[in-house]
Amino acid sequence: MQQDTENRSKIIIRTSITGIVANVFLAAFKAVIGVLTHSIAIVLDAVNNISDAGSSLITIIGTKLAGRQPDKKHPFGYGRIEYLSAMVISVIVLYAGITSFVESVKKIIKPATPDYSVASLIIVGVAVIVKIVLGRYVKSVGEKVNSDSLVNSGEDATLDSVISASTLVAAIIFMTTGLSLEAWLGAVISLVIIKSGFEMLKDTISQILGERSDPELAKSIKQTVTDIEGVQGAYDLVLNNYGPDAWNGSIHIEVPDTFSADRIDRLIREIQLAVYTAHRVVLTAVGVYSINTKDEEAKAVEEKVREIVFAREHVMQMHGFYLTKETNTIRFDVVVSFDATDRREVYKQIIADVKEAFPDHKLQIALDTDFSEE
Repeated sequence: MQQDTENRSKIIIRTSITGIVANVFLAAFKAVIGVLTHSIAIVLDAVNNISDAGSSLITIIGTKLAGRQPDKKHPFGYGRIEYLSAMVISVIVLYAGITSFVESVKKIIKPATPDYSVASLIIVGVAVIVKIVLGRYVKSVGEKVNSDSLVNSGEDATLDSVISASTLVAAIIFMTTGLSLEAWLGAVISLVIIKSGFEMLKDTISQILGERSDPELAKSIKQTVTDIEGVQGAYDLVLNNYGPDAWNGSIHIEVPDTFSADRIDRLIREIQLAVYTAHRVVLTAVGVYSINTKDEEAKAVEEKVREIVFAREHVMQMHGFYLTKETNTIRFDVVVSFDATDRREVYKQIIADVKEAFPDHKLQIALDTDFSEE
């Protein structure tokens, strides 16, 4: 696991350094061209490249900090720092968009006549190609290693290529018709950048707040658990994220009521090892539900209860059923979807329905949640 983390960090840092070098060179060329041609669009484009280089630097710093080993104060590690670095990059993109919009409006009010040359346009054209290639490369690596910082940087680079291409188009229009559109074009592009920055920021804040676990990951973990001999069902999977690809969690399993404590202990250890090996997820707790296996009457009661429970809309699951005849107690958990207008009201209705069908029984019904609900 440690080796995988180190390899991931090396890939992110190497990719970020490539982005820094490319953006610094592009910024230098564009700054010179922008000053010589009196083009505000090209100068702003150069400034944007410098902000991209800064974003890559932040990615490197964030990755280094996130790779620190867990300690007493942060026993789950520092992986969430990557989300903070992604948020900073989003703010930089947003700031660049607002700054570009302000400067473009100024040029609309007080326009300056640009003075393009063929050589300058060729360099801008080359910059467009470089940014397209760089953007796709950085984003693809980010998706491969699950780095939001790299994905955001790649998307920003792609936007930059659009900016540069638009600047090139505006220059060609000016050279052929004498109509200067670059200030207006700069304003429109700035609004696109602002929108992109807001979306990046919204997505990153959502991750920091805590999103549901990936439904596919949850499904595959449950499958791994139920494939183990002795496990009759897997439920209540809770996954806590402490950075990209860093998950801790807990789960409940159903096992026959004939299993001894020793058998359950060995089963839990087998489950934890299997899940970590297959998914790199640490199950810190495995709870146990017992299943009636020695009483046919209990099975009949369970079937009747299931029929009653699933007659209600928005019920997703019923699990952990057990009938204790000595105390005449029925217990089970029911999962009600978040799509329900009032989950607790559905839960109360289920209790009332079961109570009506089994008035002589004590009920222990828990309202449960599927934390990976799609």
